[in-house]
Amino acid sequence: MYRVGIITASDKGSRGEREDLSGPVIKKKVAEIKGRVEHYVILPDDRQTIAERLKDWADNQGLDLIFTTGGTGFGPRDVTPEATLDVVERLVPGIPEAMRAESMKITPRAMLSRATAGIRGKTLIINLPGSPKAVEESLDWILPALPHGLDILKGTTGECARGG
Repeated sequence: MYRVGIITASDKGSRGEREDLSGPVIKKKVAEIKGRVEHYVILPDDRQTIAERLKDWADNQGLDLIFTTGGTGFGPRDVTPEATLDVVERLVPGIPEAMRAESMKITPRAMLSRATAGIRGKTLIINLPGSPKAVEESLDWILPALPHGLDILKGTTGECARGG
């Protein structure tokens, strides 16, 4: 069982002016990898607020995996990648690269995503897009690989080398 947190970055959502449709998609999809959502919050698009919650959930709550949704575009309030970069200790560039590569098969606008991913302590943090459809597609592409990486982080399995 993986302990999961979900942060939806949305000014309107945090004020109750817009329903979060992406967070529930994440919650449903993480069950496919035996993930249990322990924390879920809608935060305003504020770099410090997002970074502080990421740190708390990684350091104090000991979550295995944190997904963010929203705030990865070009808008002036889109600061989720910067908040993530403020707290991660090691980058995991392959995850957002894979999401962008697969998304590019659907729309050239995928190249405009600024999503990032990284590790803080034993917690993997992944930025997802804001739209429910893009969240579901992204998770379809990356979820199959995550349990192995999470098990390595948790120290419950060995490295990734495959036998010949």
